[in-house]
Amino acid sequence: MIRVVLPWHLRNLARVDGEVLVSVPGEPTLGSVLDAIEARYPVLQGTIRDHVTLKRRAFIRFYACEEDYSNEPADAPVPAAVVSGTEPFLVVGAMAGG
Repeated sequence: MIRVVLPWHLRNLARVDGEVLVSVPGEPTLGSVLDAIEARYPVLQGTIRDHVTLKRRAFIRFYACEEDYSNEPADAPVPAAVVSGTEPFLVVGAMAGG
């Protein structure tokens, strides 16, 4: 099981508290983790990435093991510490403005 930390607004939309757990079959990649999140919480489809292109939404970032995975391809493997459950996969709502 992969531990996922969602930003407050997505936790609120999915009606969950704290971390969520998702099961990812096979070798977990960035894309398969996002697929698992959307499969478990269908209300989040289109909020993290575009429905058609499956590209990350502009103000959403991904982190794992203190590294930014936001611009990695969907087939990029997630770190072993995330796969083992030692570290969470973070979905972060970025902020902009001035």
